[in-house]
Amino acid sequence: MKFALSWLKRHLDTTADAATIARTMTSLGLEIESVGDTSAALSAFRIARVLTAERHPQADKLQVLSVDLGDGAPLQVVCGAPNARAGMIGVLGVAGAVVPTNGMELRKSAIRGVESNGMMCSARELGLGEDHDGIIELPADAPVGTSYADYLGSDPVFDVSITPNRPDCMGVYGIARDLAAAGLGTLRPILADHAEGRFACPVDIRTDDAEGCPAFYGRVIRGLHNGPSPQWLQDALKSAGQRPISALVDISNFVMLGYGRPTHVYDLAKLSGAVVARKARAGETVLALNGRDYALEAWMTVIADDVMVHDVAGIMGGEHSGCSAATTDVLLEVAYFDPASIARTGQALALTSDARGRFERGVDPGFLDTGLDLLTALILEICGGEPSHVVRAGTPPVADTLVAYDPALAGRLGGVDVPQAEQRRILAALGFGVSGEGLWRVAVPGWRPDVDGAADIVEEVIRVHGLDAVPSTPLPRAAGVAKPTATPMQTMERRLRRAAAARGSNEAVTWSFLPEAPAVHFADDDHALWVLANPISEDLKVMRPSLLPGLLMAAKRNLDRGADSVRLFEIGRRYLRGAGGASAEAPSLAIVLAGERAPRDWQSGKSAGFDAFDAKAEALALLAQAGAPVENLMVMGEAGAQFHPGQSATLRLGPKTVLARFGMLHPATLKAFDLAGSVAVVELFLDRLPARKSAGGFARAVYAPPALQAVTRDFAFLIALDIPAADVVRAVRGADKANVVGARVFDDFRGVGVPEGMRSLAIEVRLQPVDKSYDDAALKGIADRIVAAVAKLGGTLRG
Repeated sequence: MKFALSWLKRHLDTTADAATIARTMTSLGLEIESVGDTSAALSAFRIARVLTAERHPQADKLQVLSVDLGDGAPLQVVCGAPNARAGMIGVLGVAGAVVPTNGMELRKSAIRGVESNGMMCSARELGLGEDHDGIIELPADAPVGTSYADYLGSDPVFDVSITPNRPDCMGVYGIARDLAAAGLGTLRPILADHAEGRFACPVDIRTDDAEGCPAFYGRVIRGLHNGPSPQWLQDALKSAGQRPISALVDISNFVMLGYGRPTHVYDLAKLSGAVVARKARAGETVLALNGRDYALEAWMTVIADDVMVHDVAGIMGGEHSGCSAATTDVLLEVAYFDPASIARTGQALALTSDARGRFERGVDPGFLDTGLDLLTALILEICGGEPSHVVRAGTPPVADTLVAYDPALAGRLGGVDVPQAEQRRILAALGFGVSGEGLWRVAVPGWRPDVDGAADIVEEVIRVHGLDAVPSTPLPRAAGVAKPTATPMQTMERRLRRAAAARGSNEAVTWSFLPEAPAVHFADDDHALWVLANPISEDLKVMRPSLLPGLLMAAKRNLDRGADSVRLFEIGRRYLRGAGGASAEAPSLAIVLAGERAPRDWQSGKSAGFDAFDAKAEALALLAQAGAPVENLMVMGEAGAQFHPGQSATLRLGPKTVLARFGMLHPATLKAFDLAGSVAVVELFLDRLPARKSAGGFARAVYAPPALQAVTRDFAFLIALDIPAADVVRAVRGADKANVVGARVFDDFRGVGVPEGMRSLAIEVRLQPVDKSYDDAALKGIADRIVAAVAKLGGTLRG
């Protein structure tokens, strides 16, 4: 929200400068985006008198001017403005001046062969308006030679970011109220004398939608003249970034920006019959002031007459009833609209406006009469005319909110003891009513719908008293060695994050929300998707059921921008919706490997891509870091429809507990995410990892190296091709847990001497004696147990 200092001083009697006001607003919680002063950019432009104006010898539409800057040394300037003439006073940009609107530095140059020493400027070129038909023409008493910035005077413009909980500050008057409460001046009262009606309102005004529009006030003003608004009004609107249009439109905008009260003015000649706030009807449309047609839903509140819809209520008026230079009779609308209805309608129509921004935050329902009086008074002052009697349809939902408040809460909750007299002063200055002793009864004004409890009252007192007055108090510290504060899950995530980064992956942080299509692609049969009813964007509509879609979209963006290799990981939450609407946030880790695993080299001549074994290696390494018993994990299929069925698997602790899935993506998944080539992915389900057994303290067990040397033995088994090697290794490890401390495959042979459908797996087994060295009988017993364990899988010892 923007406004000039001069506008603020219409409501606040203060001598504070712009810097002090900006600091005070910041301390009050009103965030300052910037403080600008248009006059500062005009310091190099000077007031000049045109002495002579002659036609350019080489161009019919150009003139050669002789311009006086008051120093007795006229300058020659080439000008194309049609209103340039001898005797007029304008604004000259001399060499070295920078044009504010385009950043162009003026220089001495030749235009069509004639030297020009600067430029006579229009209002648009100096950022002072939209007029570009001619150069600025100043009054005859303007001081020639003076800086134009000094002539205009300084009028800083504040750009303030208003948080959603402060609808009262969506008008300059509300900001002035806050500043006055902070001791920066005196708030001027709102002077809105009621104009008595001179005739009965000729329009039937009513509301047939008590929910969407509880109150609709209006009156007619006839016999007015809708010309340009006065300069003070145009200047105020320009400071707020608004383009002056006409007196009626400008007055309505001025009331909205000045007091946070949106209003609307209809051309009475373009209305037919009664004007009603009602629900839209099936098939109705409206041509809005932005020139676009909108199809209306039956639940939307509109303003209509007997023929058509003229207004998307509280958001934007229609072109058909807009005011023009020919308007002489108008109908004024000052209404209260339900904030939730406004927000829902605006979002459904993708239609934003200044009015919507105020109504959906909540305007003061008790300000209808005052708002109508302000609007009426300004129209009568600027445009003339005579008003009708006021018609009040419906009842505004004015609530008498009383909050029980203990003034000692300021110290307990706010951290600073504010004297009770000061608290009463602050609350009164902000418009709150205070009564009672001991436990106060605080009446909340209608312009503060955000205040509904004692904690809110404390916030008001402390922010005005000064947040910098709150002392810095350290938190209590326990004696001795500090205890760990991270949970086991946080500790594990930290360890995994470091391990994944150490293995060459880059951490990514993606949105927790996804477009619907990627989310649906990664949905499963056991959980429904969480779809937002009111998303801020269609691209952020569904809560992610997996971390992989966000990483895949990030990988595509990187590959599209020329990345040769993408290794991304993320640790975050996936959101699951079970039967009956039960929800859960499940911690996960996901990795995406795309592009080149290794660049081309002199040996192969081409680059190497990622494969399923790369994904498996990442999964096993990270599961080991997480403390999972990787030696006991089973490699099984059914990774999901998103994975290539022949190049993917799951890692399970038992047949049902899936700790991870890994492998190559299915071609259909690659197509859905517009990815080329092969992409390997990993997803670890951290919530399913078995909890670590506590050792009873922080210290690790003492490491005692074995006293006896380990023994290795090699076994070669004939086993069916469909039996995974990992199952054979697991069987070997489990055959004698007391002695077998390691097993690994070192050969996989298929060929001469091996039956069809079989393979020969050679496994190196590491045996560790404990009390004494093995004799032949002990080794034979261990070997027999290993052979018997593999036999259960259908394997035989190869002779």
